Amino acid sequence: MHLSIVSLAKPILHGYFRSSCSWRVRIAFALKGIEYEHIPVNLIKDGGQQLTDQYKALNPMQQVPTVEIDGITLSQSLAVIQYIDETRPGPKLLPACPKKRAQVRMICDIIASGIQPLQNLYVIQKVGADKVQWAQHFIQRGFEALEPILKETAGTYCVGDELSMADICIVPQVYNAERFKVDVGPYPTIDRLNQTLVGIEAFKLSHPSCQPDTPADLRA
Repeated sequence: MHLSIVSLAKPILHGYFRSSCSWRVRIAFALKGIEYEHIPVNLIKDGGQQLTDQYKALNPMQQVPTVEIDGITLSQSLAVIQYIDETRPGPKLLPACPKKRAQVRMICDIIASGIQPLQNLYVIQKVGADKVQWAQHFIQRGFEALEPILKETAGTYCVGDELSMADICIVPQVYNAERFKVDVGPYPTIDRLNQTLVGIEAFKLSHPSCQPDTPADLRA
């Protein structure tokens, strides 16, 4: 197989240590065994480094992550994960079975469209004083929908007994729930899956507590 020089270059991940979406991409890179260069984008410092003109030229939505890979620039974590799954060796992150693949995408979309965006930094900054209650409401609402779905689809992992993009999405979302003091006890399937997944090396290596831009007081 002939590889171009561009495809041999390390991907560049522009991200933030505590960003759920950045964490998803870090997990995928770790599961695939892909080395990458990390360029931190601090979402708080200087009013938010993602809001600079320089970063806007890279990512017009001014969000993280942004990944430079194979001569193209990608944003949106699920698009990045699916691209590396289709172009890189290693464990497949989407099942071969069409039904299971659809279930994985459904779970990912519930999290990436129906939960996480409603409690991310940009939104809760707009909410103001009630931001914790706001985040708790939408996380709980999402988990109430996700729990019965996962009860039907889960084996060892979110969909059956093979790791997938759904597992990549669930762990950062549970981390966010815990940050906002949401009790995961009422969601035993979500809790069980999370406890299984956080023990896997790729999830440990990509955890927000051990990234290059993790503040010293938050390091594990």
